[in-house]
Amino acid sequence: MPNSSMSYARAVALSLAVAAASASAAQAQTERAAASAVQSEKLSPVDQQFLQDAGQAGATEIAASKLALTHASDRQVREFAQRMIVDHTKLARNLDVLAKRHGITAPPAADSAVIGSLQNLQGAEFDKAYIEKVAVGGHQKAVELFRKESESGNDTAMKAAASKALPVISHHYEMAQQLAKAKAAS
Repeated sequence: MPNSSMSYARAVALSLAVAAASASAAQAQTERAAASAVQSEKLSPVDQQFLQDAGQAGATEIAASKLALTHASDRQVREFAQRMIVDHTKLARNLDVLAKRHGITAPPAADSAVIGSLQNLQGAEFDKAYIEKVAVGGHQKAVELFRKESESGNDTAMKAAASKALPVISHHYEMAQQLAKAKAAS
């Protein structure tokens, strides 16, 4: 009799272990399906284009600003560039999180035409081109891009991110305009 009660206890324990493992596997499968559903949730063409354009604008800003640290002759231009690297790196991280939620994992590339046009310039010539093409021109386009997404984007998280970033980018644009005026006056 002791052996049969021991066998019964083992059988019950084994059954409970199998049931727990099955429940755990079912829960894991449910979680994977939910994660997959979020990733496969398609962005509208408007939101996809925003992610692409915003990502490229940010990558261009960062790459051009890194060039400015070594190519610019003006201290104010280098300080502006350093600030752009910090701020746009934070913004890029936020956009990357949103992109990954929708299964987009390829990092955006910088605008090679803009970077190429700056690469061989030095000193005052670089300063002028950087201010015109990146600081003022780039931020003017970025303000419009983020404003448009914040007003007419379809994905609520994307719209919220654009709305949150818009004041920062608008401030960058104002700073760029001030920098351009200061350099034109000197």
